[in-house]
Amino acid sequence: MRKLAYVLPALVILIALGLSSIFIVDPRYKALVLQFGAVVKTVEKPGLYFKLPFVQSVVYYDGRIRGLSTPPLEVTPSDDRRLVVDAFARWKITNLVAFREATGAVGIPLAEKRLQDTLIDAIRGVLGQVPSNAVLSDDRTPLMNQIRDVARQKAAKSLGIDVIDVRLTRTDLPDQNLSATYARMKAEREREAADEIARGKEAAQTIRATADRTALELTSAAQKKADVIRGQADAKRNAVYAAAFGKDPEFFAFTRSLRTYEEALKGSNTTIVMTPDNEFFDYLNTDRGQASAGRTPAPGTKAPVPMPMPMPATSSGGAAQQSAAPKP
Repeated sequence: MRKLAYVLPALVILIALGLSSIFIVDPRYKALVLQFGAVVKTVEKPGLYFKLPFVQSVVYYDGRIRGLSTPPLEVTPSDDRRLVVDAFARWKITNLVAFREATGAVGIPLAEKRLQDTLIDAIRGVLGQVPSNAVLSDDRTPLMNQIRDVARQKAAKSLGIDVIDVRLTRTDLPDQNLSATYARMKAEREREAADEIARGKEAAQTIRATADRTALELTSAAQKKADVIRGQADAKRNAVYAAAFGKDPEFFAFTRSLRTYEEALKGSNTTIVMTPDNEFFDYLNTDRGQASAGRTPAPGTKAPVPMPMPMPATSSGGAAQQSAAPKP
């Protein structure tokens, strides 16, 4: 029983010593074995490892890729236009010893703060050498790669970490400049719209003038053609009339007189003042005809046939009356 009393405590102590000398490294982490604060061993591969119990300690660090965002900051490109920029970086620990020396017991929080300052310096240094148009353009990959390279070089030396990638997540004008910029953009768009409207009106006026000229030319050509056709028709009609009237001169004289009467006696208030023996009345006299006027028909012709036609009434206002018969 006395031996058993000594064996059990010894066994417990051995188990405790064995457990304290074993440590496991997770695949997501890396470890440093410290002895009295000094680094004696670096473990970067996962597995089961041993250390001196109660003398050595193990510090674990996240070996995965981490992200870090920068706060919005104002930068001044080479054309002196202020911009508000923020970025996002991905990084991981590559040198555990340098990282431990740079951050001490604080570890990752201090590393992120120092890395953020490094990124801000790199962003201002790179973007300050280019115009604002290059920063505001869609293709900012060369600028982001340049910022990454600058930050990577500084972070590797001072912190023992690798900056994998840097992305500019925001590149805007300051709020106080947005209104002026929008007003200028609006004025430019309005000017472009006015130019387009003016060009459209000019084109419409040109098309309208061309159409009017074409219509006038077509109308003139049609009128000319119509006049030619009308002239040809009149000539043909006159030829037909001449041929018809040549066969009977008396009938020609009769129809010409009738046409004259039709033109002269239009309207209801026509007044004609002339002597009764005027030849105008040759075909209006109902009882004498040509003989009453003292004229004889030409040889080989017949005397015109009297055509009884009523005389129009006298016009109002005291005008002279028309005479339908010769004086007695």
